[in-house]
Amino acid sequence: MYSWKRTKTRNTFPSFIPKLHDSLLNFAFYMCISRLARMPEIEFGMHTVRSHGAKVAKNHKCDWLILLVLVAMDGFLNYIHPFNRYTNTKMLEDLKFPFKEHDTIPMWAVPIFAVILPCTVFLIYYHYRRDVYDLHHAILGILYSVLVTAVITDSIKDAVGRPRPNFFYRCFPDGIEAFLPNGDVNCHGDPKVVKEGYKSFPSGHTSWSFAGLAFLSWYLCGKMKAFDRRGHAAKLCIVLLPLLFAALVGISRIDDYWHHWTDVFTGSIIGSVVASLCYLLFFPFPHDINGWAPHASIKMRENIELHSTSVRIDTV
Repeated sequence: MYSWKRTKTRNTFPSFIPKLHDSLLNFAFYMCISRLARMPEIEFGMHTVRSHGAKVAKNHKCDWLILLVLVAMDGFLNYIHPFNRYTNTKMLEDLKFPFKEHDTIPMWAVPIFAVILPCTVFLIYYHYRRDVYDLHHAILGILYSVLVTAVITDSIKDAVGRPRPNFFYRCFPDGIEAFLPNGDVNCHGDPKVVKEGYKSFPSGHTSWSFAGLAFLSWYLCGKMKAFDRRGHAAKLCIVLLPLLFAALVGISRIDDYWHHWTDVFTGSIIGSVVASLCYLLFFPFPHDINGWAPHASIKMRENIELHSTSVRIDTV
């Protein structure tokens, strides 16, 4: 007869179930990372001025208050008198260019094309995408760009006190020279005109123009995806148009004999650097995979995606 041995058996899951569970978790994690790597472009109408505008402005109330401080600082810098640099007879030989009272591009026109025009572009994009984060950060960024540039420019103007190319006819409208015992000029022109004559370096028109229009170039570059590696040169031409206009503004200051070329060159550097810093404070580099969206929108969508993915993983 056969004898049977009773063996103990354990009630266990099949061996493939833990592996399947791990595979599902890995798949969910992969989908999360791939979604974050390239965020879907902004959902239409999800974050409008009406729904989230007050919240966004409240979160950045300190930033808006600092803007008012910058306005007050620039007003003070324009009120005080600049440094009156020593100017003798020999120096005046290079400062006898004609004095044109009316500029080719007046100062009141600079905020129109350096601030209002870019903000119009921002509003057009908002009408298309309905993203209050993009609109708010673009307007806040360009205002910071222009006002920080203005404070830097006017501070240097007052500290340097470089005479303008037309300083002679500002100082001596009748052409009759007068000098102090130490050889410095003794101006008898309009005090306001003479005061402006010591504010040549750097060019305020140029720095303001580049501060606003270079910011616009960065913005257009990101929204148009100019560096998407598809080789569409037409996008680059559109991106460079604001910079060309800003350069022409600087050239007009030389043609009007209000500035030396070094004043214009330095003003363009100041405006471009500040515009770049202010743009990158709120937006990623245009060549980034999410270069079309502000940092705030990307971060918010990352948090939403992570939350939804965690919920899916828990259900698995």
